[in-house]
Amino acid sequence: MKIYIMNKIKYLLLVFVFFVSCSDDDDTILPSISSTFTNLHAPQTGGMGQPIGGDFTKFNFSTGQITTDTQDWDIAFRGTTIIVNGGTKIGLNDEPNRNGAGAVGIANGTFSSITSADVSSLSQDGPNSPAIPTGSGNGWYNYSGPPTFLITPIPGKILIVKTHDDRYAKVEILSYYKDAPANPNFMSSESRYYTFNYLYNPNEKDFNLN
Repeated sequence: MKIYIMNKIKYLLLVFVFFVSCSDDDDTILPSISSTFTNLHAPQTGGMGQPIGGDFTKFNFSTGQITTDTQDWDIAFRGTTIIVNGGTKIGLNDEPNRNGAGAVGIANGTFSSITSADVSSLSQDGPNSPAIPTGSGNGWYNYSGPPTFLITPIPGKILIVKTHDDRYAKVEILSYYKDAPANPNFMSSESRYYTFNYLYNPNEKDFNLN
């Protein structure tokens, strides 16, 4: 009888440890991923009075890489236009379908000072209404016009991104020119190459961006 009771106690202890272990696994908080992506090429066709087109270059924060997948992308780039995988098509030529829960907004501050995602400030793409406004001074960049013809990121503009699968990231665009030259020249510096800092929180519905 004593042996039976002892075995029963051991069994119950093992079951308890198993469930505690599973519970701990479920509550595990994954660390944020902070990195810099260099030379994301975002070419476009047309311009100079011709219709703009060409594929968008899609980016996935969980892998930290460009993706060609039609489902798992978070944001995408073409020329100076940035779109998000959430909402509906804006109405541009060759833009991908939206199939995720993504949204995006622009926060004012330094990359380090933005420590959480304000979801109330985020929006999705819609017909003729990109979540990130286009045009000089409206979104993430300024265009100098002649004589320098330069695209430069606006200091203190940080993109806050809700990913296609309910995670959050922040992005600081550093340069629009290949290899991020300190002093780009429109005659010699290749444009449509994004370099940006980002921090990605891999925990679902966790607004922390620290």
